[in-house]
Amino acid sequence: MAQAFLSNAEPRKALVALGSNLPVEGQAPRVVLDRAIAQLRDYVTAQGGGDFKLSQFYRTPAFPAGSGPDFVNAAISFDWPLGPNLLLEKLHAIEADFGRSRLQRWAARGLDLDLLGLGNLVLPDPNTWQVWANLSTKEAQSRAPDQLILPHPRMAERGFVLIPLCDVAPNWCHPILGETVSELRAKLPPEECREINPL
Repeated sequence: MAQAFLSNAEPRKALVALGSNLPVEGQAPRVVLDRAIAQLRDYVTAQGGGDFKLSQFYRTPAFPAGSGPDFVNAAISFDWPLGPNLLLEKLHAIEADFGRSRLQRWAARGLDLDLLGLGNLVLPDPNTWQVWANLSTKEAQSRAPDQLILPHPRMAERGFVLIPLCDVAPNWCHPILGETVSELRAKLPPEECREINPL
């Protein structure tokens, strides 16, 4: 397990994807994201992090196709001086504050916060990362890891992740694939990006 605190270490750049396609307490997905972003920003600042950058908001078809209303997606980056598991716990706590329950993968939801990467960390190790990255779509939909996998094993194939991420961290380099966010975005097939539009 990764350390909870990275002593004497420079802050690492944290990358987080956000999404919502259901109202929460009568508030539209865009308002839900605004509230979650404010909560996360306050927490990051209180923990000594900073340089908080927010992407545009994008309207994105639900994934898998037909699984629900369109999403509002965004990405944020910030300097994070502590360990990855502490940040993941906070992201899950914020989701829970907005009524998220993790009963079904890739279901419609009021709030989704995914830790995509933290500096050049690879967790728990390159071989395990490769196993999760190589799962078929069907397998990935039915299986969830019982530990944090970094970088997010499917981020490189998702336009709804890479397009917002290009707004805030275009030069972040994937520590296993060796390509920047901008380079990964450029490799996506056109059909993956066609219906992802800024709000």
